[in-house]
Amino acid sequence: MNKVLLKFKDAVIKEIKLEKDVYKIGRKAENDIVIDNMAVSGFHAQLIKSNDTVYVEDLNSTNGTFVNGKKVSKHILNNGDVILIGSHTIEFFTDVKKEAEPTQAYKTRSMDATIVLDTKVQEQILTATEKLEVLGGFIVIEGSTEQKEYILKERVTTIGKDESALIKLKGFFAPKVAALVNRRKEGYFITPSGGKDLKVNGARIEQRHDLKDGDIVEVAGLKLQFFIKE
Repeated sequence: MNKVLLKFKDAVIKEIKLEKDVYKIGRKAENDIVIDNMAVSGFHAQLIKSNDTVYVEDLNSTNGTFVNGKKVSKHILNNGDVILIGSHTIEFFTDVKKEAEPTQAYKTRSMDATIVLDTKVQEQILTATEKLEVLGGFIVIEGSTEQKEYILKERVTTIGKDESALIKLKGFFAPKVAALVNRRKEGYFITPSGGKDLKVNGARIEQRHDLKDGDIVEVAGLKLQFFIKE
């Protein structure tokens, strides 16, 4: 049997048994697995079941689909694989036994030549090429929170009252998740969440916004200045 768990942070939102051949994933209600977050494309990805094999396939999404931290276009899933879509994860489980995978050809980012790698070497090289080089953070200009400065080291940082949030909001009416900051190799972007207004440099933001050094972010009573750490 194949199944997936849709999770936000450590909380399980839904368990889905994969009984159909195709499961669409995205923000729009027409999907089989709906993820209501602005960082997720309307039709973001899909799970495809073929005999005993399950694939995840990206549908040209804006922010990409990741499996175990690596960006993929189409990927065969193994038991325990974790798919990252926006700020949510989809964990795949199967009791189907598979034979060892043969070596496959992969193209590294820094070379034009294609080399043949076994699975362990492939994982080491792809992990190295996915290093997040840009490091940034926020300085708190106005508002009440636990620190005056935050370094954004994780792939996804939460601003909110949730226990897992790095930048914690105070107050009875503070939302669990007010905004999400995504870190990528090329930089950071922020998206609103929980119906809260988000402003960058005084302009209201309703979807993904790429952050630049010096940007002023206002959300849920906080005013933050974004910076790139040298």
